[in-house]
Amino acid sequence: MTLTRLAFLSLKSRALTVGLTIFAVALSVVLFLGVEKLRTGARASFTDTISGTDLIMGARSGSVQLLLYSVFRIGNATNNVTWESYSDIAARPEIDWAVPISLGDSHRQFRVMGTTVEYFQRYRYRGGRALAFAQGRAFEDLFDAVVGAEVAAQLGYRTGDPIVVAHGLASFSEHKDTPFRISGVLEKTGTPVDRTVIVGLEAIEAIHVDWQSGGRKSGAATPVEALRAMDLQPKAITAAMLGVKSKLQIFTAQRAINQYREEPLLAVLPGVALQELWSIVGIAEQALIAVSAMVVVTAVLGLSVMILSGLHARRREMAILRAMGAGPTTVMGLLMTEAVLMACLGAALGLVMLYLGLFVLQPWLDSAYGLFIPVTPPSLREMLLLCAVVAAAAVVSLLPALRAYRMSLADGMMVKM
Repeated sequence: MTLTRLAFLSLKSRALTVGLTIFAVALSVVLFLGVEKLRTGARASFTDTISGTDLIMGARSGSVQLLLYSVFRIGNATNNVTWESYSDIAARPEIDWAVPISLGDSHRQFRVMGTTVEYFQRYRYRGGRALAFAQGRAFEDLFDAVVGAEVAAQLGYRTGDPIVVAHGLASFSEHKDTPFRISGVLEKTGTPVDRTVIVGLEAIEAIHVDWQSGGRKSGAATPVEALRAMDLQPKAITAAMLGVKSKLQIFTAQRAINQYREEPLLAVLPGVALQELWSIVGIAEQALIAVSAMVVVTAVLGLSVMILSGLHARRREMAILRAMGAGPTTVMGLLMTEAVLMACLGAALGLVMLYLGLFVLQPWLDSAYGLFIPVTPPSLREMLLLCAVVAAAAVVSLLPALRAYRMSLADGMMVKM
């Protein structure tokens, strides 16, 4: 009988305690690999939030801050970019296309973004996917609005419904004199677009005609017909998405924008700014990985304790093996083989539980949090982590194995029944 078969039969005879130990190891593997999947998935989701955009331009601040407020709708701009400067940059020979963005207002805690119809054509996510409409179309009238999937789902909106934009964020001052009508509802993207109300740049100017310095001017509101007849070209924007004609010209355009003399501007590459963001949150990531690793260590130590605590009950078994000609190293190898088998079964069970969980939770995570976790085969890093769990089990089994090694034949035979 081989040592592996003997170890398997020994584990089978103690099915309950062995099964609980394997399950504990499996849960720790699920947590450890689950954290790794979520970490890499979160990075991929953030990276896939915007693709196909070569540069993001805004007022000079920090690159991470510019990325957060222009793409993720987090925070606010320190300053605006004048329309003249934007037009000057957009007309540069390196620039292929430019999409302006104006932020600052809100609708029931959702951000309102002013832009052009070209935004729906140029914005890309998840490696090049374009925005699509679940209902309706892009805005055509001055007071048309397009809402993201999450806005529509939470507020129960459909095309044709009226909405009123509030002045600023978390504000009780509303532009009630200039209501919008929903012309389209976007399909789910898993990006901040889902939580955004999108209107035209001219509409942002129109609703602020009667406002000055954050407050409404006294007197009667300007009629909607008069607003439509006005020149509503924006005076300033918050940021702009830029595409260059050749990838070789990205750094040339970036340098020209950063050195622009008319006003202080900043241009960032979305991918580089994301790397800066990850370097900031890297400490939290490492702490989360450390906690999950400690759970694995605890489970593996529990495996060792289980083997060690069962040695007293198995002293006669060890003695019989010795009497049948098994040397001390064989007994030692038996216990180490049992530990490795339990670790392998626990790792395999944990992997199965992890992928079952991913299949079940993937749609929910995508719809609820915009976090898309791809169900892909285990990576080389993940397989190495599983091998590390098995190797750790082999190492911690040395203590009970050495204990069994030192048991004498006479000691085993003298155990009272």
